[in-house]
Amino acid sequence: MPDIGGIAGERLRSFIERIERLEEEKRALSGDIKEVYAEAKGTGFDTKIMRQLIRIRRMDKDDLDEQETLLDVYKRALGMLPEEAAAAAD
Repeated sequence: MPDIGGIAGERLRSFIERIERLEEEKRALSGDIKEVYAEAKGTGFDTKIMRQLIRIRRMDKDDLDEQETLLDVYKRALGMLPEEAAAAAD
């Protein structure tokens, strides 16, 4: 395919085809992940909590620590922590 308007047609086609293949793989993997969640749910696990755990495990430790600290501060500000937990944190 010749260059048209300064665009290398074959190179462009190569990128497009690679992206299409990867998108197809992504759809297949997404289906596999849904099946695993369905299997876990069928054995009694809470998939909402599992998703939350996976998100937490992906996080950088410093970001996670900061997020947990802020969550604790906000909970205390709203009076959502038991008294002994709030006293122990002080």
